[in-house]
Amino acid sequence: VKFSMGPENATAVTEFILEGFSGLDQRLQLFLSLVFLLIYLTPVVGNATIILLVCADRRLQNPMYFFISSLAFLEICFISSTSIQLFVILSSGRRTISLNSCFAQSYFYLALGCTEFVLLVVMSFDRYVAICQPLRYAAIMKPQLCVHLVVAAWITGFTLLSYHLVLPYMLTFCGSNKVHHFFCDSSPLLKLSCSDTSLLWKIDSVIFSFVILGSLCLTLAFYMCILFCILHLPAASGRKKAFSTCSSHLTTLAIAYGSCIALYVCPSEDVFLENNRIVALLNTVLYPFLNPFIYSLRNKTVILALNEAIARTTTQL
Repeated sequence: VKFSMGPENATAVTEFILEGFSGLDQRLQLFLSLVFLLIYLTPVVGNATIILLVCADRRLQNPMYFFISSLAFLEICFISSTSIQLFVILSSGRRTISLNSCFAQSYFYLALGCTEFVLLVVMSFDRYVAICQPLRYAAIMKPQLCVHLVVAAWITGFTLLSYHLVLPYMLTFCGSNKVHHFFCDSSPLLKLSCSDTSLLWKIDSVIFSFVILGSLCLTLAFYMCILFCILHLPAASGRKKAFSTCSSHLTTLAIAYGSCIALYVCPSEDVFLENNRIVALLNTVLYPFLNPFIYSLRNKTVILALNEAIARTTTQL
């Protein structure tokens, strides 16, 4: 991809430098690289285990666990899109990234994030039907519908962000090539461009606000209905269990939505990139790390299936 020249006598940028956390001491960066590697591997292994268990254990082959395994696969892709780059920066100090790779990372990160928000709405709808319409659950949540909902989430996420496959390549980069971030996010890239980026800022603002706030409203609406249904449950133990599950889900949702609202709803050209970099750690590192534990590894059925799988493996060895 060739980029046109910007201001007179300026050289077109051919690669970016991800500054990451370059201000930190080198030994601290090496220590953090090991910490982030552990934080990366934990959800990857946890999510892969969930997917294998759902495929292998018949008790887990129902709509709820199908959606959880779909979320697990999405989480592996999402955390890999940024955390591997962060590990490389901190461990080796190699910070350069080509323009094409940078734009591709930005697109996949945003598209996967958008897909996840849509999938969270689908999962909250599934829980609403299961708790508030239990007698109709099997009739409504048929396998074909579940597959269609997951496919629709992926298509929606990648289609809504498809303009990021075209418009960034129309921008000119001819000044500084230092990205004040640990991955190629949209705002830091736009601030480096010599072109008029006002249209992209506006499109990003509309799309991000629509996806984040729209999915948040739908998700909260389903959870409000669930809470009203829980209050009418006859058994106190049932209410306690349902409240515990909902509260843990809402905790992770607060991290995801809170960080993304701060970063992407009404993005501004005057955005303070240092804050962006710190807040981005919440939705790129902390949120994916917590998800396997919140949605699956606290579940008694999943734990039972995991223990049985470990026992079978140990016996075979």
